[in-house]
Amino acid sequence: MQHETSLPVIAIPMGDPNGIGPEIVIKALAEPQVFTWCRPVVVGDAYCLGQTLASLGLPLYLHTISTIADARFQPGFIDLLDLSHEGLENLQIGTVQALAGQCAMDYIVRTVSLAVSGEATAIATTPINKESLRAAGVPHIGHTEILADLTGTDDPLTLFETNGLRVFFLSRHVSLRKACDLVTHDRVAKMIRRCCASLQQLGVLDKDLAVAGLNPHSGEHGLFGDEEMTAVGPAVADCQAEGLPVTGPVSADSVFHLARIGRFSGVLSLYHDQGHIATKTLDFERTISLTLGLPFLRTSVDHGTALDIAGQGIASAVSMIEAIRLAAKYAPLYRPLP
Repeated sequence: MQHETSLPVIAIPMGDPNGIGPEIVIKALAEPQVFTWCRPVVVGDAYCLGQTLASLGLPLYLHTISTIADARFQPGFIDLLDLSHEGLENLQIGTVQALAGQCAMDYIVRTVSLAVSGEATAIATTPINKESLRAAGVPHIGHTEILADLTGTDDPLTLFETNGLRVFFLSRHVSLRKACDLVTHDRVAKMIRRCCASLQQLGVLDKDLAVAGLNPHSGEHGLFGDEEMTAVGPAVADCQAEGLPVTGPVSADSVFHLARIGRFSGVLSLYHDQGHIATKTLDFERTISLTLGLPFLRTSVDHGTALDIAGQGIASAVSMIEAIRLAAKYAPLYRPLP
């Protein structure tokens, strides 16, 4: 059977072999529709993936390859670049182990090499475990930091998408008090510029970017806080003067709904939970993380390794399927920023 060579090649690192990564990859590639979107190839270990496949009992064939050119890209087959790690028989599913962390890191390194060389069009990542990475001596806490280091990228940008709602974050993993302190004119203006450039990269900057308010009702002209008057509003005005399609501040109790129904191309949320609550309440499993600013597009599930249910065959692959779909959707449009 001939595969469609115009479809993007999406490389999928298997993730932490002790977690649910192998399971959700197999379940995702058991869906024939995936092959109508892209040409998927997995980077991992045949020993681990084979064991998981046998336990799931799905009618799939594991097709190990040494190069992308050997792949079949055909429903019923999982094309796997097998890294053949030693000692895999010592892995204990559902536990933190240095070997698991090292395997996960090696899968990422090989996947990035495929994307940088152009053999893969984009990557869709599975969960990795911070403790296992640390046990393996990996000096990074997560995918974004690893990808930034491997590609020499300064400060990649995170975008969440679910059901057409796109959300950026002014700040992420800091306290709420610190997040409020980070709402400054210069930071907001800089992020507006980056968000607009990123939406343009994806070909979806057809309406304004909305900037969420920080305080209730965007502060009601200073009644409930003045950040909208002293920082957010002036930053928006300056960016509008530069010709950027941006509006705000828009009260956070309505801005996400308005973006969801198509009023805005995306939303810049002003702190971690403001945006996370909106996307994950809308659709927890289909909230996908996109990493922009890299030489290639990366999408990812937005959940962890779920060690507590690993190996039980009960993990949902909905998020993995959606991550692959969005990688395939945006990969042909994505162009690295100069």
